[in-house]
Amino acid sequence: MSPVPRPSTQHSDARSLAAIADGDRQALESLYLAYHRRLARFLSRFTSQYETVEEIINDTFLTVWTGAREFRHASQVSTWIFGIAYRTTLKALRRQKQHALVDPLDACGEPGSDPSELADVRDWLSQGLARLSAEQRLTVELAYHMGYSVEEIAEITAVPVGTVKARMFHAREKLRRHLPELRGYGPDEE
Repeated sequence: MSPVPRPSTQHSDARSLAAIADGDRQALESLYLAYHRRLARFLSRFTSQYETVEEIINDTFLTVWTGAREFRHASQVSTWIFGIAYRTTLKALRRQKQHALVDPLDACGEPGSDPSELADVRDWLSQGLARLSAEQRLTVELAYHMGYSVEEIAEITAVPVGTVKARMFHAREKLRRHLPELRGYGPDEE
């Protein structure tokens, strides 16, 4: 789960963004370095291709560079950046015919669990998440892995809160229906 940015980080990000709006390349580099790891970790859940992750991050920061003047401080800088990355990811996934999830959840099982069993659980969850639409998968990841609230996800994805809730509902329903099948259970077994 991603911790909520501290006020000092929020203030620093806002200062960096203002400098970027004024054409400061060092501020862009600083912000890029501050967000690269978090974005890469988030994006690697949607594509196993390192080059695609890097391309999405670069496209995100190109948008930050060209759009910094339009940032209106209606949200946190981090929410704005993740929103850009989200929309860029959707475009990239739509361009790619085939996309695979890699390690959809970090903590599957107990620390002392059998590694092969953990791999099976991750594979099982990956197969279940792969049955979701790109929008549902990204919403689930933003909520359960990144720790964003429904309101923050609505800002990131530029959709109403009700749409986020509907995506979560439908994603849970699909997972509830498909995960037992993928595990080899019938509809009423477990």
